[in-house]
Amino acid sequence: MRKITKAAVALVAAMASFPAAAWEPTKPVEIVVAAGAGGASDQMARMMQAAIQKNNLMKQPVVVSLKGGASGAEALIYMKSSEGDPNKVLIAYSLIYMLPLSAKIPFNWRELTPVSVVAMDQFVLWDNIEGPKTVKDFIAAAKTAGSPFKMGGTGSKREDHVLTVFMEKRTGAKFSYLPYKSGGEAATQLVGKHTESNVNNPSENLEVWRAGQVRALCVFDKERIAYTTKVTETQSWNDIPTCKEEGLDVQYLMLRAMFLPGKVTPEQKDFYVDLFKKVTQTAEYKDYMEKQALKPVYLTGPEMLKFLEEDDALNKSLMTEAGFVAQ
Repeated sequence: MRKITKAAVALVAAMASFPAAAWEPTKPVEIVVAAGAGGASDQMARMMQAAIQKNNLMKQPVVVSLKGGASGAEALIYMKSSEGDPNKVLIAYSLIYMLPLSAKIPFNWRELTPVSVVAMDQFVLWDNIEGPKTVKDFIAAAKTAGSPFKMGGTGSKREDHVLTVFMEKRTGAKFSYLPYKSGGEAATQLVGKHTESNVNNPSENLEVWRAGQVRALCVFDKERIAYTTKVTETQSWNDIPTCKEEGLDVQYLMLRAMFLPGKVTPEQKDFYVDLFKKVTQTAEYKDYMEKQALKPVYLTGPEMLKFLEEDDALNKSLMTEAGFVAQ
């Protein structure tokens, strides 16, 4: 039998002291979108896909999976049923709070693994370019119309619908809310004059605004959108007044956040925390934030959990006041 030398023992001990290789995916990663094609979540998912691949942030490819069935419940249940699978990441928004309340689906965001908040989305009141030119004129027209103004949106009893209800409460005008499969479809309906207005995110109406087919009346935030580069021939995002400036005191921001399924390992979560932090530092992300008029944000860990709990409580309060909580 060979004698084990002191040098060999030292070598084995040294090797044992090296940390294990960090976890990383060994097969394609699926970014799950709880909405249809063309909407803000789909667009953001594809930006992330491009940023990851162009900057070689991950060895495995990224695929975007649209699961907007049942108003997004398909995606939530899909993620809930994928416990322990680190190859699926949900790009989440306020649907995670609202849909369980309005539809009583068996889902709670706490059953998933929060990774990071990567942006905040604002909402804008839009009308057709041939419609009223100011919020004051728009509200006056809605009040005097022979039938309720048609308001297009994405999903019943969700952000767009809640904003519509609060506009009614604040102004006394009446709206008929028409839910569509995506913000892109809501934009098309407004251009075609099948609706009088929508409250799409900036990204969802960007191209039709740039084409001069719709008008941005106001943004539902306490401050104007920061970006000052001209988007249309005459306006930047910053030129859009806040709704409060225009006499309509309604405010709402929506998170854009990444979640893994429940029961993944800390090492798996850490990989994605690092991955999406790197995404927020890419040129693709920064360019997308400005072009789509999103607020750049990065929250993770206890800071993210604190935000989620507060945001959940706020959305529950709004849904309750709007009468959208299922009994």
